[in-house]
Parts: sequence; C-alpha cells; structure tokens
Amino acid sequence: QVQLVESGGGLVQAGGSLRLSCAASGRSIGSYAMGWFRQAPGKEREIVAGISFSGLTTHYTDSVKGRFTISRDNAKNTVDLQMNSLKPEDTAVYYCAARHQRSLATNAAEFGSWGQGTQVTVSS
Repeated sequence: QVQLVESGGGLVQAGGSLRLSCAASGRSIGSYAMGWFRQAPGKEREIVAGISFSGLTTHYTDSVKGRFTISRDNAKNTVDLQMNSLKPEDTAVYYCAARHQRSLATNAAEFGSWGQGTQVTVSS
C-alpha cells in the first residue's frame, strides 16, 4: 500500500505561483501513473494533471494548460505540480493520487491511492 502526502498549498494572490509536492511512502510509485485532482466546494472532483509512470506522457485539463506543469522524480518517489498565473477559480483542495497501472487516466475512479489534500486559495 502506498501512502501519499501533499504539501505546498496556501493563500496566494491572483497571478501568483505555488508548487505542490506529493511524497509517496510505503512502496515505489515508479510503475504507477500519477495524477493531481482538485475539488472546489459544491463541485465534483476533477483531474487537473496526470503523468505516466515514465514521465514521458502528460495530460492537463484545458483550464490549466500553459499555466500548470506536472513532473515526477521516481528516484525520490515524488510528484510535483507547478502552478503559475493562478486565478481565483483555481481555488480548491488539491489531491495527489496514484493509479496502480502505468498508463494515464483521467477518471478519479481509476486511481487507487489518495492523499489527504492540500488547500489552495487564490485571492482576487
């Protein structure tokens, strides 16, 4: 079983940047596709970005393309999400998730391990 812990959330003004980190423990995530999801109050959880086990393939939801970058370091067992040009609509709890397969997925139901989440608040 893999445990995931997110960090790096906080309060930032619109136009600012944050870097979220996800640290995995318990087992290596080197053979797992990983994803960052977010959930705003009253809304469903949505995929923000995903990355294949190798890091060679990534996926971004349209609203964050060109602003967010997902990356991974399999040697350190970490996955990061660099968020630039933040907007108030990016405000949400952000979750790191592991899919116990190598290929990308965008459906939350396909991810088997989840972190506890980190709050990101963007003020206007």
